[in-house]
Amino acid sequence: MKKQKWIALLLAGGRGTRLNLLTKSIVKPAVPFGGKYRIIDFALSNCKNSGIETVGILTQYRPYELHSHLGSCSYWNLYNRYGGLTILPPFQRNNSGVEWYEGTSHAVFQNIEFIEQHKPEHVLILSADQIYKMDYSLMLEQHIEKNADCTIAVVEVPWEDASRFGLIKMDEESYKIIGFEEKPEHPTTNVASMGIYIFKWSVLKDYLLQDEEKEFTHRDFGKDIIPSMLKEGLELYAYYFNNYWKDVGTVHSYWNANLDLLDRESNIFLKNPEWRIHTVESNAPPLFLDKSAKVHHSLLSEGCEICGTIENSVVFNGVKIGKGARIKNAVILPNTIVGENAWIENAIIGSQTVVKNGVIIVSKDSNAHLMVVGNNVIVDPELHDFTSKNNVLTVSS
Repeated sequence: MKKQKWIALLLAGGRGTRLNLLTKSIVKPAVPFGGKYRIIDFALSNCKNSGIETVGILTQYRPYELHSHLGSCSYWNLYNRYGGLTILPPFQRNNSGVEWYEGTSHAVFQNIEFIEQHKPEHVLILSADQIYKMDYSLMLEQHIEKNADCTIAVVEVPWEDASRFGLIKMDEESYKIIGFEEKPEHPTTNVASMGIYIFKWSVLKDYLLQDEEKEFTHRDFGKDIIPSMLKEGLELYAYYFNNYWKDVGTVHSYWNANLDLLDRESNIFLKNPEWRIHTVESNAPPLFLDKSAKVHHSLLSEGCEICGTIENSVVFNGVKIGKGARIKNAVILPNTIVGENAWIENAIIGSQTVVKNGVIIVSKDSNAHLMVVGNNVIVDPELHDFTSKNNVLTVSS
């Protein structure tokens, strides 16, 4: 097989438990985003646009919908004779049964044979659950120029969010990394790892093999591989990224990232429009607005039928909103039906869900609490034991 300069591996198997009910039945990278996309579309499109020929997608938790979405790699133009797109689930090795991926670095270790087939000089490791546009080839150029053993993409995050990330300390002039803390309780910097790494493959392979021999290891890049490389004096550098980036690992960050699309300054699709984000086309009919519909400052997708009032919201493809319904500061996922005179505010409503006539799903303070309804739910107080307080319906399952 042709020797390649680099290949990419997308880590797409995490449970995404902080997304609450949205990932109860599907893996986080398959969660819909932005009216018509899936979260994984961003990393995949970045690979295509960066000229990467070989992409391996490491899946594990509830992969069925994700596999279906990836069924035709032609949407990302990643089918070619030298590699293309390959789905890499856990598999049985020898006679010991299926070996599940136990951490980020362990998932890559389990696929050493796949990587070796392509004989890459460098390996790009990506998280499949972030919203951003990035030319990975520019990161590779810096990686090669610095003769780095590992390059980590970094971004500044709000101080109140810093403890959610691996944090980088670096020389401000050379960008050489001099310290790394994985999700510290009391952050001393807000320069965060994006979970995007480029390694010299020969170096990474040695560390993966060494890590597997240790008596105790988390089998994780942030907790094991990166600290070991720093401790042993290898050349690690930061690649500074200063464009839009959002880790959608929590319900609030996911909600905020969707509503960012309503602001011209933060709408990622309006920035660098030639850097397209590709997805599977739905072939849905055009959007229909009834004469009773009122829409203000919102994003509506194809296949919707709107008869109610929508304000400051993102409504995905195939959604139906009944007459008299009020939708505000909400994200309504695909093929959901909202009945007449329903009221939804400061909420996320999952896919293929039915909200019956007159139901109220409202949070009075979006900063403190968002209402979340899962996928494939029928919200009908007459059929379920929902709790209600101050005329607000709380949906917990």
